[in-house]
Amino acid sequence: MIRLILVALTLLLYLILGIPVLLIEWVIGRWNPRLRDISCLRMVQAAFKLILWFTGTDITYIGRENIPKDQAVLYVGNHNSYFDILLTYSQCPDLTGYVAKSEMLRYPLLRDWMKRLYCLFLDRTDMRAGLQMILTGIDYIKQGISVCIFPEGTRSRDGQMQPFKEGSMKMAQKTGCPIIPMAITNSAEIFENHLPRVKPCRVIVEYGAPIYPKELSREEQKFLGSYTQKKIQAMLNEHQV
Repeated sequence: MIRLILVALTLLLYLILGIPVLLIEWVIGRWNPRLRDISCLRMVQAAFKLILWFTGTDITYIGRENIPKDQAVLYVGNHNSYFDILLTYSQCPDLTGYVAKSEMLRYPLLRDWMKRLYCLFLDRTDMRAGLQMILTGIDYIKQGISVCIFPEGTRSRDGQMQPFKEGSMKMAQKTGCPIIPMAITNSAEIFENHLPRVKPCRVIVEYGAPIYPKELSREEQKFLGSYTQKKIQAMLNEHQV
């Protein structure tokens, strides 16, 4: 339970101490928005790395060289744990907004940081709002801000991937940006598989070769979600822990 307490305290203290930081970042953004955005990114990444250190998790990252450094991308991954966000966001080389469920807007301070980090909020009960979210994501990518999405729509309860929602690929199809498939192995063993304990374990995160939608066949483009899921599953099959 000590690890869980350390994780919770770190998150709580960050949100509380971050209140004046958000104000300072707002002031910085008045004259240098890029500096504001990058400083927010690096601060959150540092906090996430600290939390991961508290968990005692042995993390292996593979294929980070596959992430382009000169353009925005659409990160696409499987989703087994809340820690998937920490594992992947801590490695983003540049501005990246994550797609989150709209319920996260209920939480003060947390939602403020998420908005500052270009997160997109998906209301799964409102198709029009979902379309607007995709259009915003397309705009972000055109501005050079990457987007990360977990196309299963929710965390897997048994470790098996659910079918990817094809609509989640629209941001890549409409912008032509590369898709970076992410295979996350064993992350549920950090917390979800033995609630409420946080336990040290081994986790592997692999970034696959970029997928360029325009280079695929018409059939592969039509079912781009399924195509990307197969790439991720192939990586997962290689990393059974």
